[in-house]
Amino acid sequence: MNDSSPMSSVATSVPGRSRRDPMILWKAYVGTVLVVWVVIAFGFHYWREIIHHWQMAVVMIPGSLVAGSTAMGGGTVAFPILVLVLHQPPANARNFGLLIQGLGMSSAMFFMIGRKIRLPFRFLFGTTLGAPIGLLLGTFLVGPHVQNSITQLLFSCLWMSFGLLILLGNAELRGLQGAAPPNTANTQRVGLLVGVMGGLIIGIIGVGVELCVYCVLVLIYRADLRIAIPTAVCAAALASAEGVALHTWLGDMERGSVMDLLAAGPLAIFGAPAGAWLASIVPRARLLYFVAGLCVFQFFWTLQQVARGRAEWIFAGVAMCMAAILLFTLYRVGKRREKLRLSYSAASASK
Repeated sequence: MNDSSPMSSVATSVPGRSRRDPMILWKAYVGTVLVVWVVIAFGFHYWREIIHHWQMAVVMIPGSLVAGSTAMGGGTVAFPILVLVLHQPPANARNFGLLIQGLGMSSAMFFMIGRKIRLPFRFLFGTTLGAPIGLLLGTFLVGPHVQNSITQLLFSCLWMSFGLLILLGNAELRGLQGAAPPNTANTQRVGLLVGVMGGLIIGIIGVGVELCVYCVLVLIYRADLRIAIPTAVCAAALASAEGVALHTWLGDMERGSVMDLLAAGPLAIFGAPAGAWLASIVPRARLLYFVAGLCVFQFFWTLQQVARGRAEWIFAGVAMCMAAILLFTLYRVGKRREKLRLSYSAASASK
């Protein structure tokens, strides 16, 4: 057949038209953010004020890498810096954490979608529905009654428990080969509960839903870290966006937090995806031990700075004991589920 025939041209042109850049969403998101940033910085002449917030740009270089490659949000790195070094109120640190995670981790989420990383969508949908409920509870019912020192210790104990989980269970966690949770109504209900708990914590300190998601996926569902970490990143991105919407509506977003965002934002939208890529090439054990080291360091640093009296020490001790009990309970539930699943698989195979 002649190569110039109509049938030949159709056969060669259809595949060409069907090709689509899998990273189109991420590129569109990054392009939009950069255009908006240029308009704000230069069109509205905020450039000089943005420069004065260079410290947060420096902080968020490692912060965004950690956010994209682990279950820790970028606000986890920013919170202790803002509170303990720059001496800002915890509410400011919370709002900046929401802003930077809503921007940077959304970039990582679109990046992961473009790379076709498997995600448990029903579980993720549940956390997205539950997070606003927890946000409202944390923002209006719990947060206003918590002292600044207790807020800082809550943040510190939360991530110290995560660090201990890594240190004590690193070998087992790295060896998990489990699939994502099934896309069932029950999984969605579990995600809803996780979202409520994570949203409650976010309403107080600006981060936390990612830790809740990660712990449930690896401890109860025994999910592979290549599933658990991207899911935690996406859950944090969505919950942070909800938190930003809430506090924008409340009108309590400080000008300083917004300027910190403008200073660090262009780095975060590239740093978080770079962290996601880094996680695919760097041995997982090194990343986990690095994260654990950060958690332990910030815990003792916060204690040294904040724990001035008996009340703070009692709170830290009780919080760590409760965290240990909760994590151990989740671990036992997960092991029991895994044993039942293996027994069912063996029984099915023998029939």
